[in-house]
Amino acid sequence: MSAVAYKKIMTNQQQAAAFGEVVVPLSKSLPLATFAASTEIFAPGQAALNIYQVEFGAVRVYRLLSDGRRQVIAFHLAGESFGLEAGATHQLFAETIIPTGLRIVPTDGASRHQIDVTALALQAMASAQNHIMLVSRLTAVERISAFLLDMANRQGGLNHFDLPMSRLDMADYLDLTIETVSRVLAKLRSAGLIRLRSIRRIEIMRPEDLHNISA
Repeated sequence: MSAVAYKKIMTNQQQAAAFGEVVVPLSKSLPLATFAASTEIFAPGQAALNIYQVEFGAVRVYRLLSDGRRQVIAFHLAGESFGLEAGATHQLFAETIIPTGLRIVPTDGASRHQIDVTALALQAMASAQNHIMLVSRLTAVERISAFLLDMANRQGGLNHFDLPMSRLDMADYLDLTIETVSRVLAKLRSAGLIRLRSIRRIEIMRPEDLHNISA
């Protein structure tokens, strides 16, 4: 990776931090709960009793719209926390995407585990703002370019990384169709901006150009 490309990715990492993708670690002494892929963690109306941190794997948080469509609100990757609610019950669904391990702490025991609940709340707010910024971009190419850079930043800023989510997950997160997601990825690949090593593994070949598209 060139020095310019590396600088771009580091800049994006700083922007991601500003959006709230900052790890607020839970204690490693907490028990690790493991979940198979596509396992529900919580659903709307259930009591919001716990804070969760992803040890490994990935989680999607979503809502079902009145017409039956799914709207993915957030993805949570290793080191990221979720589950904090403003009220007493959950408003959204949370579900594992792939086999996942979670550290779980009761919300009423957060202070005992030295968890900064305010930081978690600000992180959730900033992540929501980041999502709004993504879906407000005018074109599908802009949305997907920004999404790929965001995924790279949140997985260490490497130029190659795995996408745990499916094309359908991406479509439901970016307010696109699955056909559009596949078509744009193919377009970025043909332009030499990315390489698709497999259905889930992405390599960013020209991060500075991808950044310029999404800026």
